[in-house]
Amino acid sequence: MNKPIRILFISRATLFSVKGGDTIQILKTAEELSKLNVLVDIKLCNDNAIDYSIYDLIHFFNIIRPADIITHIKNSKKPFVISTIYVDYSAFESYSAKTNWKKKILNLFSSNTREYLKALARWIFNKEKINSVEYFWWGHRKSIVFVLRNASLLLPNSESEYQRLFKNYGVNKEYIVVNNAADIHTFNCTSEIIANKNKYLVLCVARIEGRKNQYNLIKALNNSAFNLYIIGNPAPNHIHYYNECKSIAASNIQFINEISQSELIDYYRNAKVHVLPSWFETTGLSSLEALYCGCNIVVSEYGDTHEYFDKTKALYCDPQSIESIRVAINRASEMDGDIELINEIMLKYNWEKTALSTVTAYNRILHKE
Repeated sequence: MNKPIRILFISRATLFSVKGGDTIQILKTAEELSKLNVLVDIKLCNDNAIDYSIYDLIHFFNIIRPADIITHIKNSKKPFVISTIYVDYSAFESYSAKTNWKKKILNLFSSNTREYLKALARWIFNKEKINSVEYFWWGHRKSIVFVLRNASLLLPNSESEYQRLFKNYGVNKEYIVVNNAADIHTFNCTSEIIANKNKYLVLCVARIEGRKNQYNLIKALNNSAFNLYIIGNPAPNHIHYYNECKSIAASNIQFINEISQSELIDYYRNAKVHVLPSWFETTGLSSLEALYCGCNIVVSEYGDTHEYFDKTKALYCDPQSIESIRVAINRASEMDGDIELINEIMLKYNWEKTALSTVTAYNRILHKE
């Protein structure tokens, strides 16, 4: 057997304490890479005692957090790739600024300045240390440009994500699209499961925060014939938002704290509809999981969702329109499931394929070195 490739994954300090889609992406990618003769260690960005010398290259995640990356680039002097996971918060921030005076003031600044101020706030109030001294004087935009220019390869989750990144930062860099995915061994479906679904059961599986837009979803389904289960924990900085959501929820809305992926299966298999009416999604991993379990899915029209779920696989809603969300859910509840369509998309978006694309990227870099 050939000598294994040794890869160092580095991600945000709160990767495991505040779990998100990137947590699943990192863990599942590492698991599948291990089957392809790739040894992966996962470290957090605030780890200052890393022996970089034992790794062939570094794999970073989340370009929106360049302060987490710069020090490791400089200290390691190793080639690196980055899964960009480039989320655009501008639509949500413009909407929330209409009713929140603090966000109205923040919205007077450019998107990069807003991200810089948020990074400083996480440092001051959440004790999320900024190790990259350069970030303080470079600012957010210049820091992202530095990371992009020095990367050996970019690994966006979609073509549209790369194009958005290029449009906003102007760095024309070699890239390979590495699609997000779901676990086809955990989440799967049969015609019998589809036939026995509860058409009045609707799920929303996501961290509870403003960008995910549970507030408007609740308003859309309050006192309706549907039972809505909102499954997830509130983000640490969104406790007030979580309490607002609970305060307006009627008796047909239930909140369930974050549960494991294995525990989610029964919910997905019983529900007819899964809805993620976010202000922006690069994919929405729970939408893929729900689809694989036979749910009809409602997704946001903002972000990269069209690249993953064309019009035959999802219903789209406008996150700022309560009526749009309600109509999409009503339509989804009436649609028949399509097991052939589910199997078709499972062949395209699974962690095995994600790992293969990732190994292709690694080999391209290491072959050049």
